[in-house]
Amino acid sequence: MIDWNVAASTAARWVRPGPQVSLAEARQVVADLREQAAAVAEPVREVTGLPGDDDGGKVAVVDRPGWIKANITGFEVVLDPLVEHMQDIGAAPAAGSVLTAVGSRVTGMQAGLILAYLASRVLGQYELFLPPDPDVPAQDAPPGRLTLVAPNIVMVERELGVDPADFRRWVCLHEETHRTQFTSVPWLRPYVQRQMTDFLLASDLDPASILNRLRAAADAVTGAVRGSDGGSLIEAMQSQRQREILGRLTAVMTLVEGHGDYVMDAVGPAVVPSVEQIRAKFNARRTSGNRVEQAIRRILGIDLKMRQYQQGAAFVHAVVAEAGMETFNRVWTSPETLPTKNEFTSPKLWLERVAGPGADRFGLADRPGPDRPGLDGTGQQAG
Repeated sequence: MIDWNVAASTAARWVRPGPQVSLAEARQVVADLREQAAAVAEPVREVTGLPGDDDGGKVAVVDRPGWIKANITGFEVVLDPLVEHMQDIGAAPAAGSVLTAVGSRVTGMQAGLILAYLASRVLGQYELFLPPDPDVPAQDAPPGRLTLVAPNIVMVERELGVDPADFRRWVCLHEETHRTQFTSVPWLRPYVQRQMTDFLLASDLDPASILNRLRAAADAVTGAVRGSDGGSLIEAMQSQRQREILGRLTAVMTLVEGHGDYVMDAVGPAVVPSVEQIRAKFNARRTSGNRVEQAIRRILGIDLKMRQYQQGAAFVHAVVAEAGMETFNRVWTSPETLPTKNEFTSPKLWLERVAGPGADRFGLADRPGPDRPGLDGTGQQAG
């Protein structure tokens, strides 16, 4: 399906170089990021009320090629079920055929170009899908790894003109929150993996359907270049079944990313003195870029995801402000307690469903406070 060697070589060829730093400075940045990642673990646990992982887990500080390599190994783990499924039903071309060789190289080049673009933008991530380690029993394997992309962090802190120590700790807060989420909630990682597997297996291999989706993809690319608010390329390539599954994936990712943003700001004042300045400048940077940059973000659906994560943060702010963190943490009980699309925009509906009737006992009122989002999660009164 995808020639990952081609993807890796293409990404390495096209990825932009990082900022210029001396060897001594590079070593200092790596050491500082490791120290900051360890320092924020306890504040994150205190704010979230989640136990997290006592041993701290893995932390990888990488450059852009290192991030590309890590993500390729993760993609291979995720895509294995689809490859096996296609082979089982005879939908995969015979190994060694011209069609297989050409097709896998083309998709490998496409994947490589996307990875090259993202490799210069991602500051950090919590890698859920690590290849199995033959030297470590499955039950002892870490659930994931916190990865920080050092050159991107240095580049952005320079661009924004913010305090480097504060910015690095701020980035670590977000990724440590993800580690805390996935190590504290036993069902969360297998749920995400199951949804991703189901999404891949729901691929419509019918030639006519594929042709229709290719046409929709072309329309999406054209719309993105023209600056319209149409769907992304990824949305256009989905089958109806995949859209349903993606709705569930979007819900959980909107929650975990929004929760991460909330924790960054909630922990921030105590450990990041310039958090307000960093947040303001970083949000402004998210919406900047020339027309080409904006078109790429729309094609890949990055802008849409940013809006969803903002919605997730507003949901967390609203629920915690009205009902407290302990009540909010009921969201981690099971997949059934995740917010629905409507509940993200009206958190009171989630409280009434999950916390039970009479949510007004939490002091709920359909009015926004002076320093918090309204109960519709947008800063406006719920209608």
